[in-house]
Amino acid sequence: MKLSNYIFRQIRIGKNGKPFTIYKIRTMVPNPHVQFATQEVYTKWGRFLRKTKIDELPQLLNVLKGDINLVGPRSNVQEYWDIAPDYVKKKILSVKPGLTSLSSIMFHDEEMLLQGQEDKYKNYFTIIAPMKNILDAFYVDHKDIFLDLWIVWRTAIILIQSIFKK
Repeated sequence: MKLSNYIFRQIRIGKNGKPFTIYKIRTMVPNPHVQFATQEVYTKWGRFLRKTKIDELPQLLNVLKGDINLVGPRSNVQEYWDIAPDYVKKKILSVKPGLTSLSSIMFHDEEMLLQGQEDKYKNYFTIIAPMKNILDAFYVDHKDIFLDLWIVWRTAIILIQSIFKK
């Protein structure tokens, strides 16, 4: 069995616009041709892995490689940054991305928020993405060890709750 059957790799944009490869456990069938995950494109364990964020564990390799920090704005694909306002790009890309962030905490149930929406893509980019950008910009302006510790603590609480939530 190939490792690529289980590990998803994607080019993301890091600090100062530098691309890097991010690693995750595959949760969707290869090449699903959808913009957002739906029940039809999940692998057998994909929904559970995403709900519990276990699919993010391989990103610890990215932390060890120095591509990302434990805490920082989440990385995105180039297409996201192509449509983001310049002032947002400049601020958020001035720091290393993180494995967890304020926006990850506030939007930990993003899939649920978009569920049932007719145009998930439009709603994501007109409602959720701008709010995430505000949270990420706030983080850049106010980051310190205490904020990082709070984000790690809240992330742990959310992960524990997601495991035991029906």
